Amino acid sequence: MFILASASPRRKELLEQIGCSFRIEVSDAEEAGGRGMTPPELVMRNAHLKAAAVAARYPDIPVLGADTVVSLDGNIYGKPRDKEHAREMLTRFSGRVHQVTTGIALVWKGQLWQACETTEVAFAPLSAAAITRYIETGEPADKAGAYGIQGRAAVFIEQIRGSYSNVVGLPLHCLDGLAEKAGIDLYGDGEGASG
Repeated sequence: MFILASASPRRKELLEQIGCSFRIEVSDAEEAGGRGMTPPELVMRNAHLKAAAVAARYPDIPVLGADTVVSLDGNIYGKPRDKEHAREMLTRFSGRVHQVTTGIALVWKGQLWQACETTEVAFAPLSAAAITRYIETGEPADKAGAYGIQGRAAVFIEQIRGSYSNVVGLPLHCLDGLAEKAGIDLYGDGEGASG
């Protein structure tokens, strides 16, 4: 049993998909802005901030924090501010390969374990009309990079290199390995260490 320090429905669905035993406590941590940070530095910092804020309230239960950003040409893209910002992002990604980076942090009994995963995503060339249609669905609003690979944007993607679940928002293979290092049972009903 562990706590997921995230309101993301995608992360919740991924953990349910693999049968994890967890509950959700949304973190109120203020995220770092990213100026002067690489994507891995930024997401690992924010994952740690999110996990630590919840772990302060539940010190005896393992807490998982995660943060995902999209990057292209050295620029970091989080969630879009509005529809026009979403259009700018999707136009930049059109016909190009960008990176999706997720940082994960496990905090338990005052200790921290962290990992980071990056996946390359190749977008097909997108017409202005296709971008407009997609934005009008409302799907880009709460997603890093203004798209959801598990939703309608799946048709934009020609190829991915790396972890699919990472692009959704949580690299499951990476998480499993990190939990094993930390001695945290992701699947049991008890709190904390596996036997």
